[in-house]
Amino acid sequence: MGKPTGFLEYKRETAKVLPPKVRIANFNEFRTPISKEKQTIQGARCMACGVPFCQSGMMLNGMASGCPLHNLVPETNDLVYTGNWKQAYLRLSKTHSFPEFTSRVCPALCEAACTCNLDSEPVSTKENERAIIETAWQEGWVKPQIPRVRTGKTIAVVGSGPSGLAAAQQLNRRGHSVTVYERSDRPGGLLRYGIPNMKLEKSVVDRRIHLMEEEGVKFVLNTNVGKDITAEELLKKYDRVILACGASNPRDIKAPGREAKGIYFAVDFLGQVTKTLLDSNFEKVPYELAKDKHVLVIGGGDTGNDCVGTSIRLGAKSVTQLEMMPKPPAERAANNPWPEWPRILKTDYGQEEAIAVFGHDPRVYQTTVTEFIADKKGNVCKAKIVKLKPQKDEKTGRMMMVPVEGTEELIPSDVVLIAAGFLGSQKYVTDAFKVNINGRTNVETKPEAYETSVQRVFTAGDMHRGQSLVVWAIREGREAARAVDESLMGYTNL
Repeated sequence: MGKPTGFLEYKRETAKVLPPKVRIANFNEFRTPISKEKQTIQGARCMACGVPFCQSGMMLNGMASGCPLHNLVPETNDLVYTGNWKQAYLRLSKTHSFPEFTSRVCPALCEAACTCNLDSEPVSTKENERAIIETAWQEGWVKPQIPRVRTGKTIAVVGSGPSGLAAAQQLNRRGHSVTVYERSDRPGGLLRYGIPNMKLEKSVVDRRIHLMEEEGVKFVLNTNVGKDITAEELLKKYDRVILACGASNPRDIKAPGREAKGIYFAVDFLGQVTKTLLDSNFEKVPYELAKDKHVLVIGGGDTGNDCVGTSIRLGAKSVTQLEMMPKPPAERAANNPWPEWPRILKTDYGQEEAIAVFGHDPRVYQTTVTEFIADKKGNVCKAKIVKLKPQKDEKTGRMMMVPVEGTEELIPSDVVLIAAGFLGSQKYVTDAFKVNINGRTNVETKPEAYETSVQRVFTAGDMHRGQSLVVWAIREGREAARAVDESLMGYTNL
């Protein structure tokens, strides 16, 4: 620990954020990092705990506590404090493939598990991580790692999201020849089309993709494995196949009137907006999707919040966000102690913008839709909603959210965005490879393993564990790479 009293002397400081009414004018990232000098002070706040929960990545009460990648957090924080930026980058790179992604989109499990939470604010580890990787890019330390010797082994990675990219990066650096198949027109998967540009600028994704190409990874785009190319063809051409297609089945809302026009899955809506921006080099904004319209977002979480922020940038007349569950408490409850993940109220950037523009929080808790109503042209125009209450199911003992009689009401809804989560992998892919799936339609493997029921076929990321975080996808991609490497070589040094 470089500064034993740092956590007592210095207050937490994070990036400066543009005011909501200013940042909604475009789709640019809106956080301005603090200076290098101030960032070193933030590194001084780390106590280098004897038991650093920040890097534990363990499951507590069903939720992750600390970084799943087991980043060497106290060490990198100390190197930031002492100004050893290159050493900080090298240390971070031992465990992490893409810090530039997680330092923008991760909910910072490391910070939630920081010991400073006991009586103050956590160390700004996420900001430190971003400062480390961006300094490394600026200084030219992030260079192509081209293997000196190729093994002659070939691997196909299906899907170019965070897990697929992580697996491809590791296996290519090991010396194997890796080809990544992506059904979209650009690589990146969730990073490209699932996360809005203001949260993760696509130039950041392109920068990493270009580096991987320099290292020797090949990307085959506009190719839908299981349709455009068969599983048999891949298994004949490659020594190993990794399925990293994500949890691509959006959960639907089965209510009367669902067939009305103007009802979209959130991932389709967000992807369409990003594709329009990228295709036009950000000169065209698809205002027609939401301008002067009442937008209803069904579902909370990051995706729901992204829909709120995107709709506001598209000129929505109003935005309402429905959440089935009760409003979380402002502070930790007695049954949710540190270092568990804090189940508390979080107001994210989209909700902040809605409050600034419309004067109130867009979220309506314990509420769901029971019917969509269309106009004469078949376009959705209203939604019937109802309040919910928790009630124990006598058969299972589980708490269920059930409708409250007499609370139905109609609200204007010209655009409906369904952000109710995902159900698992897509059937045509799992059928093509004939891999076993579990009850949640995720690809099944042995516990803590990555090889599927079909020899030479592996899996990683959301397709394996279900809908989760980018940081978990990167961890799974790296671990799947280890498993593949060991199966090919008899040992692994990844």
